[in-house]
Amino acid sequence: MSVIHTDIVETPISTAALEADVLDDTCGAVVSFSGVIRDHDEGRGVHRLTYESHPVASAQIAEVAAEIAAKHPAVRLSVVHRVGALEIGDVALAAVVASPHRHDSFAACSELVDEVKARVAIWKHQFFADGEDEWVGALE
Repeated sequence: MSVIHTDIVETPISTAALEADVLDDTCGAVVSFSGVIRDHDEGRGVHRLTYESHPVASAQIAEVAAEIAAKHPAVRLSVVHRVGALEIGDVALAAVVASPHRHDSFAACSELVDEVKARVAIWKHQFFADGEDEWVGALE
């Protein structure tokens, strides 16, 4: 098992930046996920949004990554979530998983993203085009 990097940051993120660190000579597959800010949510236009995190979020994202890596021992992975003000097109969540074979990478990356969204204390504040706003919690 190999967790290469986990973090909660206020600066731009990308899967390309994480990919170089997870790849090594044993890897024949790399799967990446970029959670990109879109211009709508449930039929409503989104103008911008902010993410806020609880102080425990860094430890939570590291814990989730360690659990996924333990479940999929062939993988090497990194995952980073951005907080602060984000615009349409910005990446909010970047996850990269590499392994000798694609099946391990696909399965681990999907589980990693799902678990980060479900268990890490990060909340989204959406600002809609009609002037309304809404908080969306990653923890329900």
